[in-house]
Amino acid sequence: MSTVKKSLTPRIPVQKRREVVENTEFAAFARRIIRAHGRRVATGDVEALRDLVALSTVIDEAITDAVVGLRSFGYSWAEIGQRLGISRQAAQQRWGDQS
Repeated sequence: MSTVKKSLTPRIPVQKRREVVENTEFAAFARRIIRAHGRRVATGDVEALRDLVALSTVIDEAITDAVVGLRSFGYSWAEIGQRLGISRQAAQQRWGDQS
């Protein structure tokens, strides 16, 4: 009779789903802030234009962080691509080297 130590048994990650809480409202809030920043620049605050453009970089980084997190949480490229309206191959090509 062989005994397997628990510490030597490989741990298989279980795909988990996190309960969605206020995502729609939170995203709407973020959009309102970004649009308000754009309106502020449009009224003559030329110094803030660079900051507004820099937000696109921050958003791209946030999307990458989100995709990497979802992958480590157990989501497949197909599931991620489906939510974004792109193929799993497109999602993997764009973010696969980040995870």
